[in-house]
Amino acid sequence: MASNRPADTPDDLLARLGSLTAEARVRADAHRTQVELALALQRGMLPGGLPEVAGVTVAARYAPAFAGLNVGGDWYDGFVLPDGSIGYSIGDVQGHTIEAAAFMGQVRVGLRALGSVTSDPGELLARTNDLLLSLGGSLFATCTMVRFDPVTWELDSARAGHVPMVRATAGGRSRVVEDEGGLPLGIEPGVEYPVTRHRLTERGAFVLVTDGVVEGPSLSVDEGLEQVATLAGVGVGAALGAASLATSVMRIADSIGHDDDAAVLVIGHDAPPPGAAPGEPGG
Repeated sequence: MASNRPADTPDDLLARLGSLTAEARVRADAHRTQVELALALQRGMLPGGLPEVAGVTVAARYAPAFAGLNVGGDWYDGFVLPDGSIGYSIGDVQGHTIEAAAFMGQVRVGLRALGSVTSDPGELLARTNDLLLSLGGSLFATCTMVRFDPVTWELDSARAGHVPMVRATAGGRSRVVEDEGGLPLGIEPGVEYPVTRHRLTERGAFVLVTDGVVEGPSLSVDEGLEQVATLAGVGVGAALGAASLATSVMRIADSIGHDDDAAVLVIGHDAPPPGAAPGEPGG
């Protein structure tokens, strides 16, 4: 049956096209505002600087990657603990939304606040895990927490579902640290996080990354970590500074076509001073 509806005139079609274009522009502007808000929120929560002591240099790099609202939960941090040691953390929140960026802030603040109660990385993760669960959120986060003791010249580490860190020494050893970890933060109460002790006997570096650095369409996590280990070994052997090494590691993320946030934290250290008093041997 023929329609009695009059055909659209060219002016009608142009008017309709103009209306659709205006609606699309409004949605795009709103979408861009959300992305900018998420980025600003995340960047505002990252530290302006990282603490260091004599013989230790620290550097971090962060690169947001977003498609839609794919911005959110990677972080790094460092703070002085009450006993004079220094705590460093790196982590990644599930999801890529404004909520993920806000949850990242909760984790970071929780670690700092509870750092006034305990300096042990494993206990600090356990207390933060229980704190997050008490807040009733639905997100979770992976995290590596380390503690450097400038008296014993040791570094203790604990992991909550996060990718392992890499250790390289001037003597030529470079490896992925195969330590035992626990569940991500915010999943299950009462989780214990084993602590691994690393005695620093020569110049070297620890490289901590989020999975956006070492995993992408063209690279598995294991392959990415091996690349970081190789790069760290070469860098430490050539006496590359922490800042230059962090920049070099971040280039791995740029080369694999990652679609996730990426963060790198490098803790470079000299050989221990003559006055250092090491405890039990570690990894």
